[in-house]
Amino acid sequence: MTYEHLFRHESGQVLASLIRTLGDFDAAEDALQEAVVAALERWPLDGVPDRPGAWLLTTARRKAIDRIRREAKRDDKQAAAQELLVGDEDTDMTTITDDRLRLIFTCCHPALAVEAQVALTLRTLGGLTTDEIAHAFLVPEATMAQRLVRAKRKIKVAGIPYRIPDDHELPERLEAALGVVYLIFNEGYAATTGNELVRHELCDEAIRLARLLAELMPDESAVLGLLALLLLHDARRVTRADESGALVLLGDQDRTRWDHGQIAEGVELVERSLRRGLGPYQLQAAIAAVHAESPTADATDWQQIAALYGELARLDDSPVVALNRAVAVAMADGPEGGLTLVDVLEPALRGMHLFHSTRGHLLHRLGRDAEATDAYERAVALATNDAEREFLERRLATVRGSTG
Repeated sequence: MTYEHLFRHESGQVLASLIRTLGDFDAAEDALQEAVVAALERWPLDGVPDRPGAWLLTTARRKAIDRIRREAKRDDKQAAAQELLVGDEDTDMTTITDDRLRLIFTCCHPALAVEAQVALTLRTLGGLTTDEIAHAFLVPEATMAQRLVRAKRKIKVAGIPYRIPDDHELPERLEAALGVVYLIFNEGYAATTGNELVRHELCDEAIRLARLLAELMPDESAVLGLLALLLLHDARRVTRADESGALVLLGDQDRTRWDHGQIAEGVELVERSLRRGLGPYQLQAAIAAVHAESPTADATDWQQIAALYGELARLDDSPVVALNRAVAVAMADGPEGGLTLVDVLEPALRGMHLFHSTRGHLLHRLGRDAEATDAYERAVALATNDAEREFLERRLATVRGSTG
């Protein structure tokens, strides 16, 4: 493991403990950065310590103490340094676990805008640099830096507590945290803009964050369901595009190249999560498991998938879920029934390219190619990812050829 990967792996728990101790995001980040610099000086000479995280935490605390003393002008500053000295012992895992949970729920507090939640989570728990986060979401580094500054200022000014939510607060707050991780993965798995279909670093970070949540909250059904869902989708990541970067649909993917070890882990997590409760992430993971366990596209149990989407629609009545259910119904019972379900979604999804491409596909299957051409033209106009747009243009050319 390189120093860079080691630092990224350890930074989340070290930073979480420093924020609790120092009570300030910026001071904690500065102390951690100084500890990393010290590690780069010492470890090549002395070797990597047995507990690198504990080494970084202890060193960062001492750096913070030195800084407080240098800046001390009042007795309370000296007192703050003394309190750090008293706590300057190895932190046990229970405390570190609590600190990481506190950090997750602070970063994903509903008082923060979603883009701020995502940026702060990737910065503090993911260990990504501001430049890396900016690159991943295709915004200038200065823009992302401002988002982080505003988020940390909002936490301080609004007095957002650095704590694990009370029992009555937990469902809403956990939903926000899971939603942030899910959003990060989705942006990696199907990038909304740019010329790459998949942003692998975001997929990896989302799975790492989901694993962290599962480690910290092993009895939460929704957490297990989210991790299962990400693993099952990610298992086929490498087959989503061909060597030229062109999109490959699920039914055309080479299933021998799927990560079957990851699929087995995901299926086991699905079963565990469903025994503990039924929710949107668990049901989406169950749907992904049906796809993942099908040896061929033709062997897919679309009736089961349609039934699972029906259950999911009862819990989540969003138009996107309804669109996916319509596709499953079309595969299970024929395109006409699916198209009927799709058409009623037009008011809600008319600005979404997936709505028009789905409609175009079903119209083409029904032989209504003039209407399918119109639908695909709308889909092409709305697509913002280059790989998806090129795929839709190929589909459009095929349908136009059929009308000629």
